[in-house]
Amino acid sequence: MANAVSIKLDGRQVTIPSGISLWEAARREGIEVPTLCHDPRLRPVGVCRLCVVDVKDSRLLVPSCTREVEEGLEVQTGTPRVEAARRTLLELLMAGHPSPCAAVGTQKGCELERWAQHYQARPGRFSNGGPDAPTRVDAQALRDSSSKVIDVDLSACILCDRCIRGCDEIQSNDVIGRLGRGSAAWIGFDHGLPMGESTCVSCGECQVVCPTGALVNKRGAEAGKDDRKVESVCPYCGVGCAVTYHVQDDRVVEVTGREESPVNQGRLCVKGRYGYDYAAHAQRLQVPLIRKESAYPKGPLSAVVAGKKRRKPGGIVDYDEVLPSFREATWDEALDLAATRLGEIKDTHGPGALAGFGSAKCSNEEAYLFQKLVRAAFGTNNVDHCTRLCHASSVAALLETIGSGAVSNVFADALEAQTLFIIGSNTTENHPVAATFFKEAKARGANLLVVDPRRPPMADHADLYLRFRPGTDVAFLNGMMHVILEEGMVRDRFVSERTEGFEALAAKLKEWPPEKAAKICGIEAEQIRRAARLYGGVDRSMIFWGMGISQHTTGTDNARCLISLCLMTGNIGRPGTGLHPLRGQNNVQGASDAGLIPMVYPGYQAVGQEDLRSKFEKAWGVSLDPNPGLTVTEIISAALKGDIRGMLMLGENPFLSDPNLNKVRRALSSLEFLVVQDIFLTETAEFADVILPASSFFEKEGTYTNTDRRVQIGPKVLDPPGKARPDWEVICDLSTRMGYPMHYENAEEIFDEFRRLTPSHAGLTYERLGKLGLLWPCPSEDHPGTSVLFDKEFPTGRGKFVPVDYRPPQEEPDEAYPFVLNTGRVLEHWHTGTMTRRSEVLSALSPEAFVEVHPGDGDRLGVSDGQWVRVRSRRGEIELKARLSERTPVGSVFIPFHFREASANVLTIDKVDPHAKIPEFKFCAVTLEPL
Repeated sequence: MANAVSIKLDGRQVTIPSGISLWEAARREGIEVPTLCHDPRLRPVGVCRLCVVDVKDSRLLVPSCTREVEEGLEVQTGTPRVEAARRTLLELLMAGHPSPCAAVGTQKGCELERWAQHYQARPGRFSNGGPDAPTRVDAQALRDSSSKVIDVDLSACILCDRCIRGCDEIQSNDVIGRLGRGSAAWIGFDHGLPMGESTCVSCGECQVVCPTGALVNKRGAEAGKDDRKVESVCPYCGVGCAVTYHVQDDRVVEVTGREESPVNQGRLCVKGRYGYDYAAHAQRLQVPLIRKESAYPKGPLSAVVAGKKRRKPGGIVDYDEVLPSFREATWDEALDLAATRLGEIKDTHGPGALAGFGSAKCSNEEAYLFQKLVRAAFGTNNVDHCTRLCHASSVAALLETIGSGAVSNVFADALEAQTLFIIGSNTTENHPVAATFFKEAKARGANLLVVDPRRPPMADHADLYLRFRPGTDVAFLNGMMHVILEEGMVRDRFVSERTEGFEALAAKLKEWPPEKAAKICGIEAEQIRRAARLYGGVDRSMIFWGMGISQHTTGTDNARCLISLCLMTGNIGRPGTGLHPLRGQNNVQGASDAGLIPMVYPGYQAVGQEDLRSKFEKAWGVSLDPNPGLTVTEIISAALKGDIRGMLMLGENPFLSDPNLNKVRRALSSLEFLVVQDIFLTETAEFADVILPASSFFEKEGTYTNTDRRVQIGPKVLDPPGKARPDWEVICDLSTRMGYPMHYENAEEIFDEFRRLTPSHAGLTYERLGKLGLLWPCPSEDHPGTSVLFDKEFPTGRGKFVPVDYRPPQEEPDEAYPFVLNTGRVLEHWHTGTMTRRSEVLSALSPEAFVEVHPGDGDRLGVSDGQWVRVRSRRGEIELKARLSERTPVGSVFIPFHFREASANVLTIDKVDPHAKIPEFKFCAVTLEPL
């Protein structure tokens, strides 16, 4: 064993890696040394002294968590002196310990009481006062139930500081600290606020690491009951955290992070830890529904314009209004009707009159089957999903320049980078667990450059935060690249050996000195130079971006600039470098990989390439359309014109997610026939002719691919409610009824067909994926998977520089509409709120819509914090409460798009990027007035 030392441990000579603690050495040898302040994920501090051991020739007992192994040490972990010291310490701690401790009735239990019982500590020894009795603050004064997720009882606190270090070192949130001194010290939140009023983000890490009942999960599994533990993945964002679901009485009651996972290392956010109860919501669809003929015309019966129902709780469909429009049906009746009507449209108007929207929330297997259904049974390539609304422009630019639309490096590579460049991404709210790695990298010494018009919380950690004018990304990035070229930071050898087109880029960049860029983007020229040096002046820099880059009519140009910046500095193909567009939904990467894109088959194999098309025709036994299909936005427009007449939607909710909802309303109402397959009666399902009750994430087995390209298995956790069925079974039944038989035994069989047709996934089997998954590309069953892409070459051979010029947004502010609208997410909610707004905790934490306004604009308009206002664009208007905040710049407003009752997409413009067809969600002109 290299770099090892030999020690005598409890009388045995053992060889231990150097640099680890005596506590860890004992654990490796199967010896449990008790501790209350230490956790393997935390920096050891030796506060509790319960882990003391006897070291030969040492006068005092030694805390094993802070003492490193040394050659020749002789250590005893359980001598009488050690046992007596531990017993006395536990008796002191138990003297002020509440009985019963709140942790005893929880899944985790109370570590203090467990060790007290183990060492037969006498709890009453120091509890009667006198000089040996510890001083305690009034217990009632130390109870705090203000948090929605955690109960605080500081009478049970032993000042081990685990919660502080868990908050600081694991989640990097810096909320918790010690207040007071000596025996009157206590744990506080933001210097003494109640927990629920502090900046706590409800990630739950503090209660996970707390060894007593001082911090207890309000919603947890009851101790002593038989339960099941299912190792799976989180159903929310693209980070793909590995979790364990704790199940009792066929319901999920608690979620914990899996520390062995390379993705999240046990970390979770508020959605992953507390947003599981939507699956058991009373509004789950449990039987197929068919629209009553008398219910036409179709469309939501409640007003979209929020003014009429402003104070009505939103986001939850009013069943009293909607359900009378439908009647219950059997599966055979509903599927026969769907197959017949879709088939009639195909026969009468041709395959091109049909289309399908798949889902980034469903598994790889379901995405694969869905696109196969549309292509083989419908006979068209009119199939797309929500990547068109989030990262289509990123993928378009990546495919054009380097030949692959996936991330080049996993996000944990941030810990290997010298500079992190985060632009157009509110990572702490959209990808909270990934953000913890970025903050950890900063704490370890990396440079952090954050650029965004709306100040994200990550800016609080940045070496340099720059706020540019919305929609001016290209000007800013061209200015940065000009400086890199001008100051000799170009990696000439990399450029000459691995790229093409640099001369054209260099010529274009000469037109973009920082002074010119500054006039457009609003950032001082010297700050642009400073940003360029932070990124280009080190050996390893990594770029992360989100929808602040992609959701523009210039989104592809924005991504082209980031790729050029990366290529000209040689920051790709190595750990700690690369390009990482952070994916939004749990399987948006996998849905794209599996072919839910109108111009490519699974594995990004072009539908127009004859040899590839022939491969799929042979595998599927049917002739396939050689022409690329329509995208999401094009399908909506085609429905409005009458060219698309029938649709199948699986787990998508375009009536909230798509731009210009009044247009979407008219388009959906124009369809001759619409089938919606979902777990709730969503806003879009209100337009349907047939509604099929689907399975939630918990109720089926399948694989999911995270933003890193890691494919992981999500096993079945629960049974579907009522007559709801797994989605893949429904797809097979519908396809068979339409004349294209599909028959599979299980999800694994579907995955095997998918991987055999997809070279990048060929080596992935369920057996090899196991509990932690594998990264693609994985071309063979003896391949380990690939973490860092493009170390030697790009799929296109050479990387391609694409110079671009600044183009203004499609709709700029004017006198009538003077504000720029920016839309996005909040931490507690996800996408259109279908799941999170039916989660008790998440809905309580973020219950209503708001418009974020700069205080200066609020003063000028006479708008106070919490006041109702009307926001209006050229397409519609909504009413909601104002929230004054300097996060949003003067002249801009921000509205999250999760809330049905005040949907931001009533306002947004439906202009799209000409290359990727992605809408401009991040920029349109609005006006705001107080009510």
